[in-house]
Amino acid sequence: MVKKVLTWLGIAFLIFFIAFNPSSAAAVFESLGGTIADIARGFGTFFTDLVA
Repeated sequence: MVKKVLTWLGIAFLIFFIAFNPSSAAAVFESLGGTIADIARGFGTFFTDLVA
């Protein structure tokens, strides 16, 4: 029950954040996307070096 409430509160906060501060929200998601891409690139380099 607590997990369900926290999930809905998180979704509500996310919608509120995007609705009232869209440029800042876009910057946050762009930064997260870049970080995820960097991590994926690092894993790719690691496995390439491991096999080669």
